[in-house]
Amino acid sequence: MRNLYCLLLALLLCTCATAQSSSGLKALVGGTLIDGFGGTPIYNSVILVENDRITAVGTQDEVAIPEGAEVISTEGMSVLPGLWDMHVHLMINGHSDYAHWDSMYPPQLAEIIMPAGAKQLLMAGVTSARDLGGPLEESISVRDRINAGELPGPTLYMSGPFLQAAPYPGTEDFRWGIQSVEEARSKVRELAAAGVDCIKVVDQDDIPREAFFALVDEAHRHDLPVVAHAHRPEEIRLGLEAGVDCFEHTGLSSAPAYPEDVMEMIRERTAQMSLGPLYWTPTVEGLYNYEYTRDNPEALDNDCWKEGLTPEIVADIEASLQTPGQLPYFQLTPIRRPTLERKVNQLREAGVVLMVGTDSGIPMKFHCQSTWNELDVWTNEFDFPAMYTIKAATYWPAKMMGVDADYGTVSVGKYADIIAVKGDVLRHISLLQGVDLVMKHGKRVK
Repeated sequence: MRNLYCLLLALLLCTCATAQSSSGLKALVGGTLIDGFGGTPIYNSVILVENDRITAVGTQDEVAIPEGAEVISTEGMSVLPGLWDMHVHLMINGHSDYAHWDSMYPPQLAEIIMPAGAKQLLMAGVTSARDLGGPLEESISVRDRINAGELPGPTLYMSGPFLQAAPYPGTEDFRWGIQSVEEARSKVRELAAAGVDCIKVVDQDDIPREAFFALVDEAHRHDLPVVAHAHRPEEIRLGLEAGVDCFEHTGLSSAPAYPEDVMEMIRERTAQMSLGPLYWTPTVEGLYNYEYTRDNPEALDNDCWKEGLTPEIVADIEASLQTPGQLPYFQLTPIRRPTLERKVNQLREAGVVLMVGTDSGIPMKFHCQSTWNELDVWTNEFDFPAMYTIKAATYWPAKMMGVDADYGTVSVGKYADIIAVKGDVLRHISLLQGVDLVMKHGKRVK
């Protein structure tokens, strides 16, 4: 009889647990919520999630927890929207020799390298990311397989190939040349038909002027934002004239600041409220932290960047980074580094909306580490308020990509993309290097 009783009790508990888990109701309870809007945090918060959407947000005194909901304690934790990284390169993963990588690994991009990078981002708390430059078929395939639940990774926004005056030798699969108006329009139409989420253009000052303007116009006809490099003053001038939506990098090599005529054009553009914000992704941490990483290379040994890669690929990356102080990619960086904060502050003071992006994948910059490092530099080195920095990695990216109805904040009706970390990230932003909980579309993935 006792055994029968225990069996019935076990069946009852199993049935209840199954009913609870299948109800799709979750309650995140007790944490300090930084919702992404930039206002005062909500202490002792409750976030109700049903299936993939947020159904209620408030305090424990305001929001009742439904019977049968799975309760997830966030006591002692900072809770915030899943992070965005607005400039990643999933086709590369920290290797120092681009020519070698581009000749060796294209056959492994779609099935190994890009999925590995996507999973690494997600485990780091990045639930949305913009990939700016990659082969078209592979980019769309990885994005769509993640969306279908076949691969773990952030919600991705893909540009496909870079558009530029002429591809560098050996890069024709992911760099497309533009030399005429007809070519500009036809290649943008091809990308739009393939389903890209934005258009990435580089070296636009080398593209014939009429062709570049046609490129931007054609992209906007297809409701695709145009993202452009800002490495040189003329790239910025042309981009502003043509109506580029977002600039990337601080640029201008070791020049101490942006020229005044460029700043005047930027101020003129940010003053035009009817055009909306001018967005900029400065991608500073890779350059800013280079000397520290060179002299303290322990971070290069972190196993997080190896996840999903084959032993042969890992060994190749490691071999390429044996002498970080000798990498040609970074030799000018010690001269550039002191200019970064000044340039970023010029942009901020001119009314530009800055967004967090990292150039993740460049030499020594791994997908599992770059995003929190960018937030750390903004907050602890450039003295930006932590709340400003978090909003630049949550609210503004979703707004820029036109998906703010579904993403970017922890608020009712949006997808439940939520992360949590033990401690106070407004005081210690570097806590984000070890995110404890990652929820994407209502499912706990970490």
